[in-house]
Amino acid sequence: MSRQKQVIAILVPVFNEEKVIPLFFERIAPVIDQLATEFTPHLIFLNNASTDRSVDVITEIRRNHPDVYLLSLAKNVGYQRSIEFGLRHSTADIFMFIDVDCEDPPEMLLQFIQHYKDGYDVVYGERVDRIEVASIKFLRKVFYRLMRALADEDIILDMAEFSLMTNEVREAVIQDTSSFPFIRASIARVGFKRKGIPYRRDKRIAGETHYNFWGMLLFAIGGILSSGTWLLRLATYCLPLWVAAMAGLGILANTGSAPWAFTWMIVLGFAYCGSVLSFLSIYLARTYKNTLGRPNAFLDRKRSFPQALPRTASVGPAHPFAAREEGSGFELR
Repeated sequence: MSRQKQVIAILVPVFNEEKVIPLFFERIAPVIDQLATEFTPHLIFLNNASTDRSVDVITEIRRNHPDVYLLSLAKNVGYQRSIEFGLRHSTADIFMFIDVDCEDPPEMLLQFIQHYKDGYDVVYGERVDRIEVASIKFLRKVFYRLMRALADEDIILDMAEFSLMTNEVREAVIQDTSSFPFIRASIARVGFKRKGIPYRRDKRIAGETHYNFWGMLLFAIGGILSSGTWLLRLATYCLPLWVAAMAGLGILANTGSAPWAFTWMIVLGFAYCGSVLSFLSIYLARTYKNTLGRPNAFLDRKRSFPQALPRTASVGPAHPFAAREEGSGFELR
């Protein structure tokens, strides 16, 4: 009796990538063929409410490749929430993340699997270089090291979501019910045996990036807020300095030797209190949203294909979605 192959779910976020998807599939198809000799790979596109022909292009690919799946979200919820949705609502023995633009080379997935077979629970691409303006690369390096310094728990330097994780790691990661998910921080937080593979990120193969400076700034702020409470504790660290400064200005104001001292006392007082209230408001808002327990994304069933296509020869391996809806053959939890 032959041993059943382990299932691999390759999760691919997509947003308005109609030009890129066919080129990506050409690159990843040989990789899937190699994986299929030992595993049962499933390619799962996570459509983040695309407004172009991305769904049509994926549908065309699916007609000739029954193990290609599509989950379309009801609205654009952002990159992190879309991959979190895919992770929560798919089942497999091994999970992989890769972007559709091929900036992360699909061929590296074979290296991920090799290290998985060596006993690693998490294998990830370590971005040591990329084709980018030097100033932006410098800011990225500074950001990751700043985030690690400010984080309450472990942060893996130069890691992105381009990675492999076992189902055991996935089960640990999805215990995080944050309404502001940050997958790479969650992977670092849960631990397990990890392996980083250094590589140089390539240029996008086609189309235009949806990631601008404003998006990078929001991502950086979200990453810092999700990874630690340093900003919340900053007021306590600064309190002795603030008290000393206010006392010194008060003495100067009372002696009459510095008429400007009273003005600066007002400015410094409002600045400190305003900062404290701002940080408290941000963390309180996040805490409130987290306690509501609302799902971060919803499935658009009319534009999704979570079931395997019928096979003419024999019944294929189990598709990557467990069954709960009676008669449907799959489950979206």
